[in-house]
Amino acid sequence: MRILTVTRWAALLTAATVAVGGGLWLRSVPPKPVASTLPAPAMALNTVPWEGGPAAYKGSAAAVRAGWTRPGFFPVGLWFASARTGREIALDRAAGINTYVELTDGSRPDLLRKSGMTALTSRPLPGAGAETVGWLIADKADVWAGPGDGHWTGARGFTTKPVCAPVLVTCGYTVMRTLAGRLPKGDRLRYASFGKGVAYWEEEALAAKFVNGYSDVVAADVSWYGDPNVCAEATRWLQLPAAQCRLAANYGATVERLRTLDAADGRRQPVYAIISLSGLTPEQVGGAAMSALIHGARGIVYDAHGTDPACEVDNVLRRACGMAVRHGVAELDRRIARLAPVLNTQSYAYDFAPELDTMLKRHDGAYYLFAMLGRGQAPGPRVLTVPSDLSAAGHIEEIFEDRTIPVDREGHFTETFDAEHSYHVYRIAP
Repeated sequence: MRILTVTRWAALLTAATVAVGGGLWLRSVPPKPVASTLPAPAMALNTVPWEGGPAAYKGSAAAVRAGWTRPGFFPVGLWFASARTGREIALDRAAGINTYVELTDGSRPDLLRKSGMTALTSRPLPGAGAETVGWLIADKADVWAGPGDGHWTGARGFTTKPVCAPVLVTCGYTVMRTLAGRLPKGDRLRYASFGKGVAYWEEEALAAKFVNGYSDVVAADVSWYGDPNVCAEATRWLQLPAAQCRLAANYGATVERLRTLDAADGRRQPVYAIISLSGLTPEQVGGAAMSALIHGARGIVYDAHGTDPACEVDNVLRRACGMAVRHGVAELDRRIARLAPVLNTQSYAYDFAPELDTMLKRHDGAYYLFAMLGRGQAPGPRVLTVPSDLSAAGHIEEIFEDRTIPVDREGHFTETFDAEHSYHVYRIAP
């Protein structure tokens, strides 16, 4: 059991500025390649290890029945929302949401079934049925309980009541075991989200114990754009310059951290990215989501609770003050839905440009390149190099801007990234 002084752990719980162990930050380095599972690839490239895409859900009959194993399904969730009326659900569906991750009291599972929505909840709601594909074990127990096997009092979150007893110990693993053990038995998925503890407070071995052994799906939840404390913490514990804190690229780096931890036990599970919408611009939301996808996120979950004084509401996607970000989310989700069959394939390991974060996939006879600036890179033009097998294509298509870009004989082309959150998605037809 790991013992902490009262002063150290109290500081962590109140100011969230203490690292439990020597926190590690893993820059986006592709995992060690494994043998390809892609059908007859035309290029001699290794592939990035993955959990299997939609096949990762085949072990859950509930997920199979709900259509989660379809190549065209990609989870886009909404965190802790109400679904009490058909109007609420219709608003969410129109914004591209297909899944609720936790629901408020009074939500109606029957309405979810009628609308084709799915849900992951911490308990069976009255009338729950086929729409409930999984259970939420815990939300950020790594943050409020810490890495340890101490006694859990039953308190959750940052409350005045002690979470662990005695106060000198931590009990996050006990929380995970206890809550997982209370969930209904059966064929539904088990989901857990993790925050700053797993992302950077805790050393790798301690963080890995949270990610492995309890769940079928995990999610990364660090608000790099919106959290008022995250930059001071990142500077102290990650040696991350303050100028490199509030960037879309950090959302992808956090997903990469969880994917690396998840691989430690040899059993990979889908890793989702949670994006808090409060105070963000539509462009920041798009950049955060795209960075997460490039780094292997298998789902996107929006936290729509408004904490910004200009839009302090229960759900910014349903309120007038959040219309700008709603329009941005809806457009982003349309793009994700369009790309779902592509996103649900294994990625190739290839570096198009050292200063960019990129992802290469193959679907239906074409290749798809996703690209955006790496952390700390200034906006502007960049030269990308396509694999030699694809340079004969002569051009590539930017699919969301309806334009064609020439590729020279050496496989080079130039693209401009106007801001740190800018991204481009290309189709390359050999």
